[in-house]
Amino acid sequence: MKEKIHKFQQNGMYILLDINSGAVHVIDKMIYDIMDTFDGNNDAAVVSRLQDVYPAADIRESLDELHALIAAKELFAPDIDVPPTFAEEGIVKSMCLMVAHDCNLRCKYCFGDTGEYGGDRELMSKEVGEAAIEYIIEHSGPRKHCEVDFFGGEPLVNMPVVKHVTAYVRRREQETGKEFKLTLTTNGMLLNDENIKFLNDNNVSLVLSMDGRKEVHDRMRPDAGGNGTYDRCVANFRKFVASRNDQNYYMRGTYTKYNLDFTDDVLSMADAGFDILSVEPVVAKDAPYGITEAELPRIFAEYDRLTAVYLERHREGRGFFFFHFNMDLSNGPCVAKRLAGCGAGHEYYAVAANGDLYPCHQFVGRKKYRLGTVFTGVEDHELPRYFRESHVLNKPKCRDCWARFFCSGGCHANADLFHGNIREPYEVGCEIQKKRLECAIMVQASLALE
Repeated sequence: MKEKIHKFQQNGMYILLDINSGAVHVIDKMIYDIMDTFDGNNDAAVVSRLQDVYPAADIRESLDELHALIAAKELFAPDIDVPPTFAEEGIVKSMCLMVAHDCNLRCKYCFGDTGEYGGDRELMSKEVGEAAIEYIIEHSGPRKHCEVDFFGGEPLVNMPVVKHVTAYVRRREQETGKEFKLTLTTNGMLLNDENIKFLNDNNVSLVLSMDGRKEVHDRMRPDAGGNGTYDRCVANFRKFVASRNDQNYYMRGTYTKYNLDFTDDVLSMADAGFDILSVEPVVAKDAPYGITEAELPRIFAEYDRLTAVYLERHREGRGFFFFHFNMDLSNGPCVAKRLAGCGAGHEYYAVAANGDLYPCHQFVGRKKYRLGTVFTGVEDHELPRYFRESHVLNKPKCRDCWARFFCSGGCHANADLFHGNIREPYEVGCEIQKKRLECAIMVQASLALE
């Protein structure tokens, strides 16, 4: 039988989550204990079990409150067992353009082999870039809003094509009525005045890659000569962020086994002047810096620490935005999004530098996941269908997990890396995600009560 609730303690707060509705309830210790027994129809059993611990009248009053939540469908809500529906041909919402299979850094944990993606270093041509834009226009159906991400490697090493494609997008917007959100992910080394001006003039959102403290960043993100890059990156990032008044960017870091005290890295980035942040656990198989099950207790304790510091700084008026603590507890994603996740392989594609299509940027170079090209279209029609149907209801390990409607089954690419099967989730990642979700729920509940 599927669990319908998840209760937990986080930073001194007792919390009850109704899994199917997504309703979050801050509760006291008595209700926390009641929920070990209560199933909606056994009030007498609850009173009998706990009347030696709590006054019977208080237990009955709490049970009345719980029944009111059931009536409001905020407790023991019905299961969501209807698969998400998609257009038969698939409607493409976003594409990732790998404009540079090359990079000026040699990050030790890079999933793209420092830009090579298992092949040769190469740059995307203008023709491939234009074909990619035409592909999303043709296959986005009636959608007005589309997204294009410039990615690499380091996309700024191919700035001529970034500029060309951006201009092409803006022209085609006028001709088609589509509206494109453009994003670019950069290590910051090439953020000079000219590039910054172009990105600002064209309203390109930026994801800035930095790993926190200088010693952490320099260890994992050296340049091609093996030299540290922290000082150069921070100087360029500060110039860029100031140029757009601290808006329309976020800074993303990666933590590894070498910096499990990653709260210090988050605070280092915040203290350096960047207040829109995230840090992600490295995903690596058989690597010395990789995270294993053995590190989970230490990581969980660190998220407890980060949660406490995050709230403390908020109350002191020194708060910052932390991506993974940002949750809407009242109006979350639609049911289809909760079930199916990111849309990789059917709503979202990555375009390799040579024009090959893949389910997402992390699959680039994994030959069995090549779908076709931007010139010929999708040639393997079974694979997009398989991705489309790989929602939480079709993943055995996800069906009964309390977090299934928040993580939507996790990352397909990580599942493939560890198990060769996108429907078998990466377990260490699942455990970290669940802990992070508990922290996020507690943070948002705490802020709502202030």
